[in-house]
Amino acid sequence: MRIPLHRAALPASALALLVAGAVPAAAEARPAPASHTLAPNTAFYVDPDSDATRQALTDLTHHDLDGAKAMAQLASWPEAAWFTDGTPAEVEAKVRALVRRAERTGTVPVLVAYNIPQRDCSQYSAGGAQSDAEYRAWIDAFARGLGRSKAVVVLEPDGLANLPADCAPGADPTGEQTAGRLADLNHAIDALEQQPNSVVYLDAGNSHWHGVGAIAQRLLQAGVDRAQGFSLNVSNYFATDRSTHYGTWVSQCLWFATKGPDWARGHADWCASQYYSPAAPNDGQPGNAVDVEDPSTWHWTDQWFQQNVGAPPAGELAHFVVDTSRNGRSDWKPPVGKYSGDPQTWCNAPGSGIGDRPTANTGVPLADAFLWIKTVGQSDGQCNRSIPGGTVDPEYGVVDPAAGAWWPAQAKSLVSNASPALTFNTGRR
Repeated sequence: MRIPLHRAALPASALALLVAGAVPAAAEARPAPASHTLAPNTAFYVDPDSDATRQALTDLTHHDLDGAKAMAQLASWPEAAWFTDGTPAEVEAKVRALVRRAERTGTVPVLVAYNIPQRDCSQYSAGGAQSDAEYRAWIDAFARGLGRSKAVVVLEPDGLANLPADCAPGADPTGEQTAGRLADLNHAIDALEQQPNSVVYLDAGNSHWHGVGAIAQRLLQAGVDRAQGFSLNVSNYFATDRSTHYGTWVSQCLWFATKGPDWARGHADWCASQYYSPAAPNDGQPGNAVDVEDPSTWHWTDQWFQQNVGAPPAGELAHFVVDTSRNGRSDWKPPVGKYSGDPQTWCNAPGSGIGDRPTANTGVPLADAFLWIKTVGQSDGQCNRSIPGGTVDPEYGVVDPAAGAWWPAQAKSLVSNASPALTFNTGRR
């Protein structure tokens, strides 16, 4: 619906109509679910002062009603809040303020802890605490800020899938930095899980990265058995059904290596991966078996799990959440031969759209929620598609904004490409 607006003024009624959709009425909010669970009718917190809300107001002042409506629709849906820096006192105060705002609306906030030392291998999202001790003081303060409030915490995106030893050949020759990373994540899980109503998901990368057994082993080393589970596809674009398929295998592999038959204990590395077939090495590496870009071949992995894992008791399996903020059209594949180097398919992928709406009613037994973890409309970084010396992103013809910066054009593109089409959130889940 196009809302009439006089060119010389902004009637209060038009502003109210557009922006009211950005925050569901408090009467529609549902009570927080019981401790350490996510009930299917969980209502997640919507920030009334989001980037999208501010963009809607900016578009109104410029008489861009279509843009304002799109941004108001986006602003009406819950997204995660990222905590990336600050002193312990600062993060404690910010976390406490957020969870208390959510409590007043009867909703559950989603928080991302993203401050691990050597974050993102010092690339686009570089930063993080300067030492393990500094990080542990920071995450302890984060946990204190949660207190007894109900909250979902996504712990350190890419922190486990991209260990210091993975950053570059010889990056961690003694293994000391990687050992520190694993110890930091164990410490974080224990600190967060001490809070009686926090639900913690340790990030595990995505379905096209590490093989099932490899990431399962890392999850175990980082203490996932003491958390609710793990998160997938954060800030990425892979289709939801691929993530839930992969996540189910990872969960079954965790069980296989810890609670399965005696001969399997301690052997997550024996689990078939998404790259597996009987005719090729099951080493979890792309290109050595089936083509992961064609999930129709995943039936080999399904068969392995059916034969070797069977149907573990549902109550003994780890759960997971999936980021669906930008995967409505799945991952981007540039034309063959367009780029001679890495096309950076993970970075500001063109043509992408918002995916499934945030909900704890996923219909997938082990998937606790689909969430918008990556902030819709924030840049992944200044992508150049690996063109030597290039600064302009050839897919957009501009220098992309820095990682984490708000990019209005991208936000509007993600809304226009949303699948299913984006509408105002009425508070129904």
